[in-house]
Amino acid sequence: MNLRKLAAGLVALGLMTATTAAVAQTFPERAIRIIVGFRAASASDVAARLVGQKLSEMLKVGVIVENKPGASSEVGARYVATSTPDGYTLYLGTVANSINFAAKSDSYIDLASGLMPIAEIGEVPNMLVVTPSLDARTVADVIRLAKAKPGELTYASAGAGTALHMAAELFSSRTGVQMLHVPYQGSAAAMPDLLEGRTSLMFVPASTVVDLVKAGKLRAIAATGLHRLALMPDLPTVAEEGLPGFESSVWSGLLAPNGLPADVSKKLETAILAAAASPDMKDKFAIQGIDVIGRGQKDFTAYIKAENEKWAKVIKDRGLKLE
Repeated sequence: MNLRKLAAGLVALGLMTATTAAVAQTFPERAIRIIVGFRAASASDVAARLVGQKLSEMLKVGVIVENKPGASSEVGARYVATSTPDGYTLYLGTVANSINFAAKSDSYIDLASGLMPIAEIGEVPNMLVVTPSLDARTVADVIRLAKAKPGELTYASAGAGTALHMAAELFSSRTGVQMLHVPYQGSAAAMPDLLEGRTSLMFVPASTVVDLVKAGKLRAIAATGLHRLALMPDLPTVAEEGLPGFESSVWSGLLAPNGLPADVSKKLETAILAAAASPDMKDKFAIQGIDVIGRGQKDFTAYIKAENEKWAKVIKDRGLKLE
C-alpha cells in the first residue's frame, strides 16, 4: 500500500514538473501587464513604458503599462502581490516602496519578501544643488554653513517621505547637521523658490536640473550615486567629497507575485536585463538620466533589503514621523 502511494506521488511530481517545464517553454503566450503605482507621465511610468516596449519586441507579445496610483504606490504593489503568479502581471517597484516599508513596516509591503524581485531596470542618481547666492561650492561648504546656523539652512523637497526628502535626511544623518525642511508638491513646484534663493538647496534627480546648472541658474555641489554622472562627469560624488558609501538614487525594477515558477522568473530576468542593456535602450535611458546597473534577481533582492535597512536607520536616527 505504501509503495502504491509512493509510486502515485512520484507520478504526480513528474506530471507537475512536466507541466511547469511546458509552461516555461511556451511563456509568454499573451500580453504582459506592468503595473505602475504612480500616475501616467511620471518618471516611473516613463521607465516602465520604455522597457515595456523593448520587452514586447523581444518576447513577441504585447506589454501593457497600467497606472494604479495611490498611497505612494502601495495600491499598485498590493494589487500585484495578490495577482496570479503566472508572469503576466508584473509590478514596477521603486525606492518609494522601500521608504514606505521602512517608515511603516506593519502596513506596507516589503518588496523583498511580499513580492518576487526579478530584475532592476535602472537608477536615476540625484544631485545636490544650491541656489547661486549661497556661499557653497563643495560638500564641506554646505556642512560648514549648516553647522554655523543649526536649523536655519533650508532645503526643498518634492514632499515629506519622498526619495528627495530622504536623500537630505540621509545627508543630515551622516553629517550631523540640522537643516529646515521645506516640502512642496513635487520637484517642479519646488524649483521657483530654489532658483530665487528663497530656499538654499535641494537633492533632485540630476537629469531634471542639468540644464539649469549649465546655464548658471543653479550650482551643482555633488552627485549622490556611487559613480559620477554621465551627464556631468567632472562633478564629484558626495562619497568622494568625504562621505564614503553615501548613495541616494531613484531606482526601479520589475517584480512578480510570489510563487512564480522558477523557469518563468528566469526567462523574465534574462529578457529584462537584455532589454535594459541593449544599445538603443541605453540611449533612450540616458536621455531620461537613467543609469543601467544590471542587477538580476539575486542582486536586486539583496539591494532592496539593503535599501530597506538604510532608510529604516535614517528614519530612526532622525526621529521622522512619516504619514
